[in-house]
Amino acid sequence: MPSAVTALVACIAGRFSRLLNCACRLTKRDGTFLTTKEIGDLGERIACAWLRAHGCKVLYRNFRGPKGGELDIVARDGKVLAFVEVKTRSSRSFIPAEAAVDLSKQHTLRRAAQAFLQRLPRRAACRFDVVSVYLESGRPEAVQLIRDAFPLAEHHRD
Repeated sequence: MPSAVTALVACIAGRFSRLLNCACRLTKRDGTFLTTKEIGDLGERIACAWLRAHGCKVLYRNFRGPKGGELDIVARDGKVLAFVEVKTRSSRSFIPAEAAVDLSKQHTLRRAAQAFLQRLPRRAACRFDVVSVYLESGRPEAVQLIRDAFPLAEHHRD
């Protein structure tokens, strides 16, 4: 459980974060639209700011496992290590962002998480979260967290 001071700092950081409080722009200064990669990067920055504002400490971004897989964000939420997959959408008309984290993606994330955990001196309690970031030009973004989005171990059907 975060201390009262940590909670206060997180609240203030969230209140004054430009990423969390300003209208979204999906165009560059020259008027061209952001690329898919740029929208994804913006979503990850927004997710980091949102996590910090809610008391998490972002430890690592874009960790790539040696055998494949990438963890968008590794954060600490109290004593729990959270592996966070960020899904960004520029319109709510698409399928829900979290629906893109299918069984194949979960397998890849688990492999990357195992590689990350092997680098730690001791085992930590951990979970997988999905943060959905919805962007619409001229409006503040909407952020949704799904805590414990899927289990740490794969379940095989016989």
